[in-house]
Amino acid sequence: MGLFTGKKGLVFGIANDYSIAWAITQQLRAEGAEMGFTHLPDKEPSRPRMERRLRKLVDDFATFCMPCDVQNDEHLDAVFAKAKEEFGEIDFVLHSIAYAPMEDLKGPVRDVSRDGFKMAMEISCYSLISLASRARKILAPGGNILTLTYLGGEQVMPGYNLMGVCKSALEQAVEYLAYDLGTEGFRVNALSAGPLKTLSSSAVGEFDLMVKLYDNFSPMRRNITPAEVGKSGAFLMSDAASGITGENLHVDAGYHVMGGPPPDAPLKW
Repeated sequence: MGLFTGKKGLVFGIANDYSIAWAITQQLRAEGAEMGFTHLPDKEPSRPRMERRLRKLVDDFATFCMPCDVQNDEHLDAVFAKAKEEFGEIDFVLHSIAYAPMEDLKGPVRDVSRDGFKMAMEISCYSLISLASRARKILAPGGNILTLTYLGGEQVMPGYNLMGVCKSALEQAVEYLAYDLGTEGFRVNALSAGPLKTLSSSAVGEFDLMVKLYDNFSPMRRNITPAEVGKSGAFLMSDAASGITGENLHVDAGYHVMGGPPPDAPLKW
């Protein structure tokens, strides 16, 4: 028996096989979980690119795959109705959703447009709140929600810009949701991973510099791997973490504890 034998859940946000959500999903599957998945709606139904990309990864074990735009309440209601129909109750929800318009993400925060800010915050932060509101109605006793964040939500990371503001709000939402859902026996946590090559990170300026910083400044003198993040995410959603809620677990080879460069780190590249 695995850690997730008999457990059922929903996964939001797998874009491709580089996604952190996919790394976590692989661990969940290996431990026996049953899962339903969502993908972004395809603009052209005759060319279901988003659906095909997801099904290529999960089709042989997914209970269902559905389109879901987290800005659309009808989509969200349909996903949770499907989960209730298929599973009755669920044990976990994985939220791996973030977005900002490219023109607002690439520039400094001072130049972010009003509409770009609202869209980024709605998709990257409010979506967690909207999922939690629906999930609590079908979560089994001891159920939990996990979201993904990054150190740029706590400290300034050049190039992370508007997404850092969104992640900061997301992390605070985790704490308030942990309080709100705690009396019902549910947990809400965040996982803060080091920089990994994903579809989202490709839009972040100075990404290559971030990786070099982790390789040279972290206590372990290296960056992390997708498998390490996957195992840590699965742990947080398992019964082994039943006493953990409102937490932001850093899986970053210790980079977040450093206040300055170690003596052996090169100061120029």
